Amino acid sequence: MENNSATRRPTQLEAFGRLLDVLDRLRAECPWDRKQTLESLRHLTIEETYELSDAIIRGDLPDLKKELGDVMLHLTFYAKIASEQGAFDIADVLNAQCEKLIFRHPHIYGNVEASTEEEVKQNWEQLKLQEKGNSSVLGGVPVSLPALVKAMRIQEKARGAGFDWEKPGQVWEKVQEELQEFGDEFAVATPSAEQQERAAAEFGDLLFSLINFARHAGINPEEALERTNRKFIHRFQYLETAAAREGYSLRDLTLAQMDVYWNQAKQLPATGKPE
Repeated sequence: MENNSATRRPTQLEAFGRLLDVLDRLRAECPWDRKQTLESLRHLTIEETYELSDAIIRGDLPDLKKELGDVMLHLTFYAKIASEQGAFDIADVLNAQCEKLIFRHPHIYGNVEASTEEEVKQNWEQLKLQEKGNSSVLGGVPVSLPALVKAMRIQEKARGAGFDWEKPGQVWEKVQEELQEFGDEFAVATPSAEQQERAAAEFGDLLFSLINFARHAGINPEEALERTNRKFIHRFQYLETAAAREGYSLRDLTLAQMDVYWNQAKQLPATGKPE
């Protein structure tokens, strides 16, 4: 496929116009589409976003194309509903985004110097403060983000303000410190409610420090954990299938017997088929 954006621009604009035309007709004629509101679409959009993320993690480009289309539909649908309410339309949305990008890239559209990724990030955060009038660099972190993703964003924004460890080794030392503190609280045989609360607090500190270390190591902890989730599911389902094939229920097996199947699963490639 031709990768030259200028060459493809007429085709791209025509396709986007077609999407708007299709959505206009569906909104006018389809009972389901007519019924949708900003609120009713919200949970569906969250689901579609996770499906998009799933396609990216799997490296499935055909599925990625489909999921991008689903998300694009939702975005244009929100703008369509807003235009019916007289608030704004898709042109307003896209122009506002363009203006924001231009404003936040003065090293491209202005005369600000920023030769490294880190300098760009720092400028970006400072410009966001000016735009939104936040008194804190952390004010722009959405409250509803999942805790793991929120921890990453908090740390990234703090780094943008210059508040960060200088070397990854320092962060690893912090991980070890937090692990020791959690172990000290968790080591109690019959912890009281107060001790359990302290252990939970220390565990939170440990997770936060691990996420911080992952960031310094260039690892996205959300993606890393999801890959491990998938690996566990893959191996556990092999365990179930292999046991059933030999006439066993998992409840009938000891942990030692399960370990035999588990170790077999660990030898399989990601497809689940022998190499």
